[in-house]
Amino acid sequence: MPGLSPARGVGVEASRAVVRLARFPLDMAAEGVGQLTGLFSRAMHGRPTGPGDPLPADSGIPVLLVHGLADGASVIPPLQRELRGDGVGPFTPVGCNAFGPDIRRAARALGDQVELACAGVGGRAAVVIGYSLGGLIARYYVQRLGGDAYVPLVITLATPHGGTATALLAPAHPLLRQLRPGSELLVELAEPAVGCRTRFVAFYSDLDEAVIPAGRGRIDHPDLRARNVLVPGVGHLTLPLHRPVIDEMRALLAAAQVAFDVRP
Repeated sequence: MPGLSPARGVGVEASRAVVRLARFPLDMAAEGVGQLTGLFSRAMHGRPTGPGDPLPADSGIPVLLVHGLADGASVIPPLQRELRGDGVGPFTPVGCNAFGPDIRRAARALGDQVELACAGVGGRAAVVIGYSLGGLIARYYVQRLGGDAYVPLVITLATPHGGTATALLAPAHPLLRQLRPGSELLVELAEPAVGCRTRFVAFYSDLDEAVIPAGRGRIDHPDLRARNVLVPGVGHLTLPLHRPVIDEMRALLAAAQVAFDVRP
């Protein structure tokens, strides 16, 4: 913005972060109602929504779904139900909280689960989908721990790839410190990654309450093959279950099925 000093710009951004962080619990509650309404609507039109509903057999691409910091059952289970079918699966939900307060340790644990999933389908390559913090765990695994040998495609949803201003206002938890812009971990991810074979697709929103500013949801790294997809007007919890995002992910998984030569 012309005439705005850097110091004042930082202050304005911090003020916006405070306002949006203060609204975050209310926004989450409102968006949770919206998600339930959407799931109910899909149930009325024949989409499987309950744990007892029949789902297609697992016969295709292994997909690991990595949780965010505190999404619980609000994101990953319904996302799994939306994506199953057409030769996609088995699915493996991966929680990140149980791994301890460190993204690197969580990435190593994710690697163990990826190798198990690949071994369970005869060594076939896997896809990893990470929501919020889960996307950063997935990226660290493939970019820094050799996971690109097993995972040709990583999809991230509302992930703070460049850190987030909200982490500056959060309690000084070791994991949350890693989400601060300029943290040691983010500096490490900015280092050269020549030869990383994984393709990334990063969905981010201009109305994300948890990733501030919005551009930090992008992957901007000269050595990574990344496509950044702006999803306008949706919040942090809404983005993973937003219908255009679901449709795009289904298309990505279908393309991966062809590339991996998987027959449904």
